[in-house]
Amino acid sequence: MQVHLKTIHESSAAAGWAGPRSLVIDRTPRAGGLGIGFSGEELFMMSIGASICNDLYREAANRGIELYRVEIIINGDWSGEPAQARNIRYDIRVQSNASRQETEDLIKHTDQVAEIPHTLRVGTAVKLNGVEVLREVTK
Repeated sequence: MQVHLKTIHESSAAAGWAGPRSLVIDRTPRAGGLGIGFSGEELFMMSIGASICNDLYREAANRGIELYRVEIIINGDWSGEPAQARNIRYDIRVQSNASRQETEDLIKHTDQVAEIPHTLRVGTAVKLNGVEVLREVTK
């Protein structure tokens, strides 16, 4: 898998894309950005929710369960220098055609197998792979 990011017109905002899908990434105005896109912290939290949501549908299909509605709210705290996400937690609301017990079992199973939460729980190294410094621009 590969994703791309590129700043937009010499601003702090950036376009991010993977294949034909895209979004805008930026810092809040308070942090010196334009506030026109998601911050990295927001995307990080959303990626947790997206992983749980997508995998919930996959696991439900494997069990023959039909999901009608999924709502996930992720909360976390950012602190330290450099800042680090801490105390990440989520609440989930699911409506399905299964019994309460079957739906709870599905949610608990998905909580353990969803790729991004699993990756965070076991820890995965992230390394700087390459650097290219372009010629300085004079204005």
